[in-house]
Amino acid sequence: MTTNPQDTPPHQSLTLCDSPAEAVALLEQLYQEQIDLITARFARYAKGDLAVGDREQGAYPMILVEIPAMQATETSNLASGRISDINHYSTTITQPTLYRQYLLDQLERINRIFTAKIHIGLSNTPIPLAFAIENAAGGLDRERKDALPNHFHTPNLVRTNDEIVDGGQIFQDDVDSALSLFTAERVDYSLHRIRHYCATDPEYFQPFILFTNYQRYVDEFIEFGSEEVKSGRAEMLVEPGNRITRRDGEPSCPPIAKPPQMPAYHLVRKDGRPGVTLVNMGVGPSNAKTITDHLAVLRPHVWLMIGHCGALRRTQRLGDYVLAHAYLRDDNVLDDVLPPSIPLPTIAEVQLALTKAVQEVTGIDQSQLKQHLRTGTVVTTGDRNWELRFEQIAKRLNQSRAIAIDMESATVAANGYRYRVPYGTLLCASDKPLHGEIKLPGMADAFYQERVGQHLAIGLRTIDLLAKEADAGTLHSRKLRSFGEPLFR
Repeated sequence: MTTNPQDTPPHQSLTLCDSPAEAVALLEQLYQEQIDLITARFARYAKGDLAVGDREQGAYPMILVEIPAMQATETSNLASGRISDINHYSTTITQPTLYRQYLLDQLERINRIFTAKIHIGLSNTPIPLAFAIENAAGGLDRERKDALPNHFHTPNLVRTNDEIVDGGQIFQDDVDSALSLFTAERVDYSLHRIRHYCATDPEYFQPFILFTNYQRYVDEFIEFGSEEVKSGRAEMLVEPGNRITRRDGEPSCPPIAKPPQMPAYHLVRKDGRPGVTLVNMGVGPSNAKTITDHLAVLRPHVWLMIGHCGALRRTQRLGDYVLAHAYLRDDNVLDDVLPPSIPLPTIAEVQLALTKAVQEVTGIDQSQLKQHLRTGTVVTTGDRNWELRFEQIAKRLNQSRAIAIDMESATVAANGYRYRVPYGTLLCASDKPLHGEIKLPGMADAFYQERVGQHLAIGLRTIDLLAKEADAGTLHSRKLRSFGEPLFR
């Protein structure tokens, strides 16, 4: 490991590392040193012992990857890792221990493709106090609390955004190209929001995520996960409040007293089997956008929507499945960053896995499959009572050839498209509003209720199939790559 000052940003020195493992270890060391610095300085401030002129602040560590420009022409066929003109890629890093395996995987992949130099050091970006010490101001008196911004950095919204995700840096030749989709501040912001919305720590989230909009799926998942843990096929089940159940003991704590807005449940498996997270996001596109905005920083392999929908065709029956092949977005939550005119492609690997899983779990013969699994356009609306204005939207539903309507699926897919997370949708028909079968108390019959367990089983089987794609490195579709794509997936 050698120091290479000539390749460093202003006022900093970077270290050239001999391997990805060495680079990640140095990131962890630097980050912890900076957190310790902030913690010690805050302790002095809380006691009133902060010296006048003490402005020492902690900064995020950073990665700078240098790649010979001559190798740019050799990567034109890659789904990721392609270079055009700029051969310096950099990003700030937070919580490297949480992202240890991810960072190792990404840097090792870059090393396999390129003759890369990996430089590690401190950036010029300060770590905000709120991201270094959770609820730091909680024990301060009013005077010291009000004076905090004068002594410590607060989150900077200029750096806490999705500019890289949405292509804002594509043609900026005067700066290093982005190594990652997210800056450290953007990641820290979302990690803290995940705890708030889901009531579990980010470390428990698994690389395969199921979204639902119905509590029955949660009940089925807890029952399934508990059985997996008892049988030894899974290591643990984590519920809101970080309530952990292992095979050899009782839950680590009582159930959380106040359920969070979007509770998350995590089945942590072992022996290389894919772990699964289920999130009950509730109803509506705002919820769907909120949680996917934040979970994207965890870089999951895939997320799937399994929930309820209104069937729009007369031949559909309650309990039938709907596989989204296209989306009509009427959610109005992403229009500014992803106009509805931009088509959302389906991901072939996901579509095939969902179809195969339906066949395997239901046992339906291929010749009968289309009678129970309709494929077509799913409409996502932000109007919970859209039925009351049916005449105004009927023509658009007809033109789109819509077969189902819900309030989350297209939003989940759209943010998967934005954040380069493969996505898919398999819904279950809970009502037929255009044909007199509307949602009223007692309308769900036994036939439909039985579908919940089966539907969840299909989602879990789909993940088993997609895990093989992830292991082979073929899941992250080229369809989701931009012109100026960061090297990190």
